[in-house]
Amino acid sequence: LLFRKADYFEQNRITLLSNTRVSRILREQNRVELENGRSLSYEHLVLATGTNPRALPIPGTDLGNVLHLHTLADADRLRRLADNASNAVMIGGGFIGLEAGSVLRRHGLEVSIVELEPRVMARAVSEVVSAYFERLHKASGAKLYLGKSVASLSGNENGDVKTVMLSDGTELPADLVLICAGVVPEVKIAAEAGLEIENGIRVDQYLATSDPFVSAIGDCASFVHQASGQRIRLESVQNAVDQAKCVAKNILGQPEIYDRVAWFWSDQGDAKLQIAGLCAGADQWHSPPSENPEKLTALAFRHGLFVGAETVNNGSDHMFARKLLGLETGVSYQDFEAGGFDLRNILKEKPELAERRR
Repeated sequence: LLFRKADYFEQNRITLLSNTRVSRILREQNRVELENGRSLSYEHLVLATGTNPRALPIPGTDLGNVLHLHTLADADRLRRLADNASNAVMIGGGFIGLEAGSVLRRHGLEVSIVELEPRVMARAVSEVVSAYFERLHKASGAKLYLGKSVASLSGNENGDVKTVMLSDGTELPADLVLICAGVVPEVKIAAEAGLEIENGIRVDQYLATSDPFVSAIGDCASFVHQASGQRIRLESVQNAVDQAKCVAKNILGQPEIYDRVAWFWSDQGDAKLQIAGLCAGADQWHSPPSENPEKLTALAFRHGLFVGAETVNNGSDHMFARKLLGLETGVSYQDFEAGGFDLRNILKEKPELAERRR
Protein backbone atom coordinates (compact mmCIF):
# COMPACT_ATOMS: atom_id res chain seq x y z
CA LEU A 1 0.00 0.00 0.00
CA LEU A 2 1.63 3.20 -1.19
CA PHE A 3 0.22 6.64 -0.53
CA ARG A 4 2.57 8.00 -3.19
CA LYS A 5 4.86 6.39 -5.74
CA ALA A 6 8.58 6.99 -5.39
CA ASP A 7 8.77 9.45 -8.27
CA TYR A 8 6.20 11.74 -6.59
CA PHE A 9 8.72 12.73 -3.92
CA GLU A 10 11.49 13.38 -6.43
CA GLN A 11 9.23 15.46 -8.69
CA ASN A 12 8.11 17.57 -5.72
CA ARG A 13 11.63 18.08 -4.33
CA ILE A 14 10.96 15.97 -1.24
CA THR A 15 13.82 13.94 0.18
CA LEU A 16 12.32 10.77 1.62
CA LEU A 17 14.51 8.98 4.17
CA SER A 18 12.88 5.59 4.74
CA ASN A 19 14.07 3.08 7.34
CA THR A 20 15.58 6.04 9.20
CA ARG A 21 15.04 6.98 12.84
CA VAL A 22 15.67 10.31 14.56
CA SER A 23 17.60 9.78 17.78
CA ARG A 24 17.19 13.26 19.29
CA ILE A 25 16.14 16.83 18.63
CA LEU A 26 18.67 19.60 19.31
CA ARG A 27 16.33 22.58 19.56
CA GLU A 28 19.08 25.09 20.44
CA GLN A 29 20.80 24.25 17.17
CA ASN A 30 17.64 23.72 15.08
CA ARG A 31 18.93 20.29 14.20
CA VAL A 32 17.90 16.65 14.48
CA GLU A 33 20.34 13.76 14.84
CA LEU A 34 19.70 10.44 13.10
CA GLU A 35 20.61 7.04 14.47
CA ASN A 36 22.89 6.45 11.47
CA GLY A 37 25.11 9.34 12.59
CA ARG A 38 23.83 11.96 10.15
CA SER A 39 22.14 15.17 11.20
CA LEU A 40 19.63 17.46 9.50
CA SER A 41 19.12 21.16 10.12
CA TYR A 42 15.67 22.76 10.03
CA GLU A 43 13.96 26.11 9.97
CA HIS A 44 10.72 24.44 11.05
CA LEU A 45 10.29 20.95 12.43
CA VAL A 46 7.03 18.99 12.25
CA LEU A 47 6.49 16.02 14.53
CA ALA A 48 4.10 13.40 13.13
CA THR A 49 5.20 10.50 15.30
CA GLY A 50 1.78 8.86 15.62
CA THR A 51 1.05 6.24 18.26
CA ASN A 52 2.08 2.83 19.54
CA PRO A 53 -0.23 -0.07 20.43
CA ARG A 54 -1.10 -0.22 24.12
CA ALA A 55 0.60 -3.15 25.86
CA LEU A 56 -1.59 -5.30 28.10
CA PRO A 57 -0.31 -6.70 31.43
CA ILE A 58 -1.73 -10.13 30.61
CA PRO A 59 0.31 -13.35 30.87
CA GLY A 60 0.79 -15.00 27.49
CA THR A 61 0.65 -12.00 25.17
CA ASP A 62 4.18 -12.88 24.03
CA LEU A 63 3.02 -16.22 22.58
CA GLY A 64 3.15 -16.90 18.87
CA ASN A 65 0.13 -15.91 16.73
CA VAL A 66 -0.67 -13.02 19.10
CA LEU A 67 -0.39 -9.65 17.35
CA HIS A 68 -1.49 -6.04 17.05
CA LEU A 69 -2.79 -4.45 13.85
CA HIS A 70 -0.74 -1.27 13.54
CA THR A 71 1.53 -1.45 10.49
CA LEU A 72 1.38 -2.85 6.98
CA ALA A 73 3.66 -5.67 8.17
CA ASP A 74 1.08 -6.49 10.86
CA ALA A 75 -1.63 -6.66 8.20
CA ASP A 76 0.45 -8.97 6.03
CA ARG A 77 1.14 -11.22 9.02
CA LEU A 78 -2.55 -11.28 9.99
CA ARG A 79 -3.49 -12.36 6.48
CA ARG A 80 -0.95 -15.19 6.54
CA LEU A 81 -2.05 -16.39 9.98
CA ALA A 82 -5.73 -16.25 9.01
CA ASP A 83 -5.12 -18.70 6.16
CA ASN A 84 -4.17 -21.40 8.67
CA ALA A 85 -6.36 -20.45 11.65
CA SER A 86 -9.78 -21.66 12.79
CA ASN A 87 -10.52 -19.69 15.97
CA ALA A 88 -9.72 -15.99 16.35
CA VAL A 89 -10.14 -13.91 19.50
CA MET A 90 -10.29 -10.11 19.40
CA ILE A 91 -9.23 -8.53 22.70
CA GLY A 92 -11.18 -5.30 22.47
CA GLY A 93 -14.52 -4.40 20.95
CA GLY A 94 -13.62 -1.04 19.44
CA PHE A 95 -13.22 -0.11 15.79
CA ILE A 96 -10.20 -2.32 15.11
CA GLY A 97 -11.58 -5.38 16.89
CA LEU A 98 -14.94 -5.19 15.15
CA GLU A 99 -13.55 -4.36 11.71
CA ALA A 100 -10.95 -7.13 11.82
CA GLY A 101 -13.46 -9.53 13.37
CA SER A 102 -15.95 -9.00 10.56
CA VAL A 103 -13.26 -9.64 7.93
CA LEU A 104 -12.08 -12.80 9.68
CA ARG A 105 -15.66 -14.09 9.92
CA ARG A 106 -16.02 -13.70 6.15
CA HIS A 107 -12.71 -15.51 5.84
CA GLY A 108 -14.35 -18.50 7.52
CA LEU A 109 -12.91 -18.24 11.02
CA GLU A 110 -14.85 -18.59 14.26
CA VAL A 111 -14.53 -15.18 15.94
CA SER A 112 -14.87 -14.21 19.61
CA ILE A 113 -14.80 -10.54 20.63
CA VAL A 114 -13.97 -9.75 24.26
CA GLU A 115 -14.79 -6.25 25.49
CA LEU A 116 -14.26 -4.90 29.02
CA GLU A 117 -17.09 -2.36 28.68
CA PRO A 118 -20.75 -3.46 28.76
CA ARG A 119 -21.19 -2.60 25.06
CA VAL A 120 -19.08 -2.43 21.91
CA MET A 121 -17.44 0.88 20.95
CA ALA A 122 -18.62 2.23 24.30
CA ARG A 123 -16.15 5.10 24.35
CA ALA A 124 -16.85 6.12 20.76
CA VAL A 125 -20.56 5.83 19.98
CA SER A 126 -24.04 6.09 21.48
CA GLU A 127 -25.96 3.18 22.98
CA VAL A 128 -28.28 2.91 19.99
CA VAL A 129 -25.35 2.59 17.56
CA SER A 130 -23.62 0.07 19.85
CA ALA A 131 -26.80 -2.02 19.90
CA TYR A 132 -27.03 -1.91 16.09
CA PHE A 133 -23.53 -3.29 15.65
CA GLU A 134 -23.92 -5.87 18.39
CA ARG A 135 -26.90 -7.27 16.47
CA LEU A 136 -24.91 -7.12 13.23
CA HIS A 137 -21.93 -9.07 14.57
CA LYS A 138 -24.06 -11.64 16.36
CA ALA A 139 -26.02 -12.21 13.15
CA SER A 140 -22.73 -12.86 11.35
CA GLY A 141 -21.94 -15.62 13.83
CA ALA A 142 -19.40 -13.76 15.96
CA LYS A 143 -19.53 -14.37 19.71
CA LEU A 144 -19.52 -11.29 21.94
CA TYR A 145 -18.24 -11.37 25.51
CA LEU A 146 -19.20 -7.96 26.89
CA GLY A 147 -18.23 -6.70 30.32
CA LYS A 148 -15.50 -9.35 30.39
CA SER A 149 -11.73 -9.12 30.79
CA VAL A 150 -8.94 -11.45 29.73
CA ALA A 151 -7.04 -13.10 32.57
CA SER A 152 -4.38 -14.99 30.61
CA LEU A 153 -3.37 -16.68 27.37
CA SER A 154 -1.98 -20.19 27.27
CA GLY A 155 0.03 -21.86 24.52
CA ASN A 156 0.69 -25.21 22.91
CA GLU A 157 3.90 -27.21 22.70
CA ASN A 158 5.08 -25.03 19.80
CA GLY A 159 4.74 -21.82 21.78
CA ASP A 160 1.71 -20.61 19.84
CA VAL A 161 -1.45 -19.41 21.53
CA LYS A 162 -4.01 -22.12 22.21
CA THR A 163 -6.62 -20.69 24.58
CA VAL A 164 -7.77 -17.38 26.04
CA MET A 165 -8.95 -17.48 29.65
CA LEU A 166 -11.46 -14.84 30.74
CA SER A 167 -11.66 -13.47 34.27
CA ASP A 168 -14.91 -15.37 34.92
CA GLY A 169 -13.29 -18.69 34.04
CA THR A 170 -14.59 -18.93 30.47
CA GLU A 171 -12.02 -20.57 28.19
CA LEU A 172 -11.99 -19.64 24.51
CA PRO A 173 -10.15 -21.70 21.88
CA ALA A 174 -7.74 -19.53 19.93
CA ASP A 175 -5.06 -20.11 17.33
CA LEU A 176 -5.03 -16.41 16.46
CA VAL A 177 -5.36 -13.49 18.90
CA LEU A 178 -5.54 -9.85 17.88
CA ILE A 179 -4.97 -7.29 20.65
CA CYS A 180 -7.17 -4.27 19.95
CA ALA A 181 -6.76 -2.33 23.21
CA GLY A 182 -6.10 1.10 21.79
CA VAL A 183 -2.93 3.11 21.37
CA VAL A 184 -0.76 5.61 23.23
CA PRO A 185 0.82 8.68 21.60
CA GLU A 186 4.50 8.46 20.69
CA VAL A 187 5.99 11.39 22.62
CA LYS A 188 9.38 10.10 23.80
CA ILE A 189 11.58 12.14 21.48
CA ALA A 190 9.46 15.27 22.09
CA ALA A 191 9.63 14.85 25.86
CA GLU A 192 13.40 14.32 25.74
CA ALA A 193 13.65 17.59 23.80
CA GLY A 194 11.81 19.40 26.60
CA LEU A 195 8.55 20.01 24.74
CA GLU A 196 5.34 20.15 26.78
CA ILE A 197 3.41 16.87 26.98
CA GLU A 198 -0.29 16.53 27.85
CA ASN A 199 -1.98 13.39 26.54
CA GLY A 200 0.31 13.76 23.55
CA ILE A 201 2.50 16.58 22.36
CA ARG A 202 0.76 19.75 23.51
CA VAL A 203 0.12 22.30 20.73
CA ASP A 204 -1.66 25.65 20.50
CA GLN A 205 -4.45 26.72 18.16
CA TYR A 206 -1.92 26.98 15.32
CA LEU A 207 -0.59 23.48 16.12
CA ALA A 208 2.74 24.88 17.38
CA THR A 209 4.37 23.18 20.36
CA SER A 210 5.93 25.05 23.29
CA ASP A 211 8.74 25.78 20.80
CA PRO A 212 7.41 28.06 18.02
CA PHE A 213 9.77 26.43 15.52
CA VAL A 214 8.31 22.97 16.16
CA SER A 215 4.78 21.81 15.28
CA ALA A 216 3.03 18.52 15.94
CA ILE A 217 0.19 16.97 13.95
CA GLY A 218 -1.95 13.86 13.81
CA ASP A 219 -2.43 11.17 16.42
CA CYS A 220 0.48 12.36 18.57
CA ALA A 221 -0.77 15.94 19.05
CA SER A 222 -3.17 17.23 21.73
CA PHE A 223 -4.94 20.45 20.78
CA VAL A 224 -7.86 22.61 21.88
CA HIS A 225 -11.03 21.76 19.98
CA GLN A 226 -12.39 25.14 18.96
CA ALA A 227 -16.10 24.26 19.14
CA SER A 228 -16.03 22.77 22.66
CA GLY A 229 -12.96 24.42 24.18
CA GLN A 230 -11.71 21.01 25.33
CA ARG A 231 -8.13 19.80 24.90
CA ILE A 232 -8.32 16.56 22.94
CA ARG A 233 -6.28 14.18 20.83
CA LEU A 234 -7.90 12.64 17.75
CA GLU A 235 -6.92 9.40 16.07
CA SER A 236 -8.35 9.78 12.59
CA VAL A 237 -7.24 10.12 8.98
CA GLN A 238 -9.26 13.32 8.55
CA ASN A 239 -7.61 15.01 11.52
CA ALA A 240 -4.09 14.08 10.42
CA VAL A 241 -4.62 15.29 6.85
CA ASP A 242 -6.34 18.54 7.83
CA GLN A 243 -3.74 19.35 10.48
CA ALA A 244 -0.98 18.77 7.93
CA LYS A 245 -2.62 21.28 5.57
CA CYS A 246 -3.00 23.79 8.39
CA VAL A 247 0.65 23.55 9.45
CA ALA A 248 1.80 23.82 5.82
CA LYS A 249 -0.07 27.12 5.51
CA ASN A 250 1.39 28.38 8.77
CA ILE A 251 4.93 27.55 7.62
CA LEU A 252 4.26 29.42 4.36
CA GLY A 253 3.29 32.55 6.27
CA GLN A 254 -0.47 32.12 5.93
CA PRO A 255 -1.40 31.67 9.63
CA GLU A 256 -4.53 29.65 10.16
CA ILE A 257 -6.22 28.40 13.31
CA TYR A 258 -7.10 24.71 13.27
CA ASP A 259 -10.89 24.47 13.56
CA ARG A 260 -11.94 21.68 11.19
CA VAL A 261 -15.06 19.60 11.80
CA ALA A 262 -13.97 16.17 13.00
CA TRP A 263 -15.33 13.12 11.20
CA PHE A 264 -14.66 9.39 11.31
CA TRP A 265 -15.80 6.17 9.68
CA SER A 266 -15.74 2.43 10.20
CA ASP A 267 -16.63 -0.36 7.74
CA GLN A 268 -17.93 -3.49 9.46
CA GLY A 269 -19.44 -6.18 7.28
CA ASP A 270 -22.01 -4.52 5.04
CA ALA A 271 -22.51 -1.60 7.43
CA LYS A 272 -20.76 1.76 7.15
CA LEU A 273 -20.60 3.81 10.32
CA GLN A 274 -19.87 7.52 9.89
CA ILE A 275 -19.50 10.04 12.68
CA ALA A 276 -19.51 13.81 12.29
CA GLY A 277 -18.44 16.01 15.18
CA LEU A 278 -17.46 15.05 18.72
CA CYS A 279 -20.38 13.48 20.54
CA ALA A 280 -18.62 12.78 23.85
CA GLY A 281 -20.41 14.58 26.67
CA ALA A 282 -23.73 14.80 24.79
CA ASP A 283 -26.60 15.10 27.26
CA GLN A 284 -29.41 14.54 24.75
CA TRP A 285 -29.82 12.18 21.79
CA HIS A 286 -32.49 11.89 19.14
CA SER A 287 -32.84 9.10 16.56
CA PRO A 288 -35.32 9.97 13.78
CA PRO A 289 -37.40 6.95 12.68
CA SER A 290 -36.16 5.23 9.53
CA GLU A 291 -38.19 3.28 6.99
CA ASN A 292 -35.08 1.23 6.20
CA PRO A 293 -33.97 -0.93 9.18
CA GLU A 294 -30.43 -1.01 7.80
CA LYS A 295 -30.17 2.78 8.08
CA LEU A 296 -29.74 4.68 11.33
CA THR A 297 -29.09 8.26 12.38
CA ALA A 298 -28.41 9.40 15.95
CA LEU A 299 -28.22 13.15 16.62
CA ALA A 300 -26.21 14.40 19.61
CA PHE A 301 -26.87 17.60 21.56
CA ARG A 302 -25.06 19.24 24.45
CA HIS A 303 -26.68 22.07 26.40
CA GLY A 304 -29.30 22.33 23.66
CA LEU A 305 -26.82 22.67 20.77
CA PHE A 306 -26.11 20.17 18.00
CA VAL A 307 -22.62 18.67 18.49
CA GLY A 308 -22.58 15.63 16.22
CA ALA A 309 -24.28 12.82 14.38
CA GLU A 310 -23.69 9.10 14.08
CA THR A 311 -25.05 7.45 10.95
CA VAL A 312 -25.13 3.90 9.64
CA ASN A 313 -25.51 3.37 5.87
CA ASN A 314 -26.75 6.95 5.57
CA GLY A 315 -24.10 9.00 3.82
CA SER A 316 -26.45 11.88 2.98
CA ASP A 317 -27.31 12.52 6.66
CA HIS A 318 -23.60 12.37 7.46
CA MET A 319 -22.76 15.02 4.86
CA PHE A 320 -25.59 17.30 5.98
CA ALA A 321 -24.42 16.94 9.59
CA ARG A 322 -20.92 18.03 8.60
CA LYS A 323 -22.36 21.07 6.83
CA LEU A 324 -24.39 22.05 9.90
CA LEU A 325 -21.39 21.58 12.19
CA GLY A 326 -19.38 23.86 9.90
CA LEU A 327 -21.64 26.84 10.57
CA GLU A 328 -20.19 29.74 12.53
CA THR A 329 -23.07 29.72 15.01
CA GLY A 330 -24.40 26.52 16.50
CA VAL A 331 -27.67 24.85 15.49
CA SER A 332 -30.09 24.28 18.36
CA TYR A 333 -32.35 21.41 19.28
CA GLN A 334 -35.27 23.76 18.48
CA ASP A 335 -33.90 24.29 14.96
CA PHE A 336 -34.02 20.53 14.47
CA GLU A 337 -37.54 20.32 15.90
CA ALA A 338 -38.70 22.97 13.42
CA GLY A 339 -37.30 20.86 10.59
CA GLY A 340 -38.84 17.63 11.84
CA PHE A 341 -35.36 16.34 12.68
CA ASP A 342 -34.66 15.97 8.97
CA LEU A 343 -31.16 17.32 8.42
CA ARG A 344 -32.09 18.35 4.88
CA ASN A 345 -34.84 20.63 6.17
CA ILE A 346 -32.80 22.64 8.67
CA LEU A 347 -31.40 25.13 6.17
CA LYS A 348 -34.72 25.23 4.28
CA GLU A 349 -36.66 26.16 7.43
CA LYS A 350 -34.00 28.64 8.55
CA PRO A 351 -32.11 29.86 5.49
CA GLU A 352 -30.35 32.48 7.60
CA LEU A 353 -28.28 29.67 9.09
CA ALA A 354 -26.52 29.22 5.75
CA GLU A 355 -25.03 32.70 6.14
CA ARG A 356 -23.15 31.57 9.24
CA ARG A 357 -20.93 29.12 7.43
CA ARG A 358 -17.25 29.40 8.29
